[in-house]
Amino acid sequence: MNSIKFNAQFFLVKFSILFPFLYGVILYTFPQFETELILITILLLAETHFGATWPFLIDRVNYPFIKKNRVSLMFLPIIIVVFSTLGFFVVNKLFLLIFFAANMYHVTRQSFGIGKLYCFNDQEKKYQENLIYFINFIFFLIGYLRFYIPIINESNFVSVNVTVALLLIILSSIYIFKFGFSENFLIFFTGCLIFYPICFVQNPVHAIIMGVTMHYTQYLYFTYKVCDLRNRVDENNNEKKQMFSSKIYNYLSVIIVYSIIMTGLSFFGKYETSILKNLILIPIVGQLLHFYLDSQLWKFSDKYNRDNTLIYLSKIIRD
Repeated sequence: MNSIKFNAQFFLVKFSILFPFLYGVILYTFPQFETELILITILLLAETHFGATWPFLIDRVNYPFIKKNRVSLMFLPIIIVVFSTLGFFVVNKLFLLIFFAANMYHVTRQSFGIGKLYCFNDQEKKYQENLIYFINFIFFLIGYLRFYIPIINESNFVSVNVTVALLLIILSSIYIFKFGFSENFLIFFTGCLIFYPICFVQNPVHAIIMGVTMHYTQYLYFTYKVCDLRNRVDENNNEKKQMFSSKIYNYLSVIIVYSIIMTGLSFFGKYETSILKNLILIPIVGQLLHFYLDSQLWKFSDKYNRDNTLIYLSKIIRD
């Protein structure tokens, strides 16, 4: 059994279960404040995490990468905006289902990616990948059958939850038997639990946000730490001219302003009048751009990303 370090990285990345736990306690203790809980979580974690993509993207370090990938980083996002707008207004229900699927796929990819950072056993990595994808696909189906076409209802709610709980116990037990109980297991288990609230939380918004708070803290931790390390390396090399995200206060300013604007626009989504409720399209498009741009910025099959991002991540996980 490997030793476990109880530090900020443990509670924000490896096993950030505290955040959905607090969310659930507040939600069920003070149900009258559920709207405020959603807005505060979106403001402090969700939209800040979506916003962190932008200062990370336009960091001066990434200029050569952007220049090399003009089509994928400049023109394809425009196509995403256009088709998202059309989908939202023309086939809204199908568009939201695709958005939900893209959300789950993006979160699942990050969960597995974080597992790969810490795990050096190829067999264990493969087990993590297969199981995280499998379990999150199960949660996607349950979400679809609960909230999209409500086949899962009060008559079979308990049996579905018991089945899922047993599945998680069995797969986790196999993991521990094969590879031991370690931080790698906790990272894997975190990836498996992110969408678990879909099984038992009644409101679909709470069902998503509650568990995905773990995803938000992981992303914010790594983007902040990478930007900080890039900044300090630049200073050590006496490069005084800094770009946006290399300055931590600029990084924080961008994500705070972005979050305030997008949270405000999300708030209008609860209104029934057509003009106001459609403003929620803007933060939705922001999320889709986040999904896509991250798939490029954190793609470590690309040598430039390995040399300018992965190198810092490797240092972070050793701390």
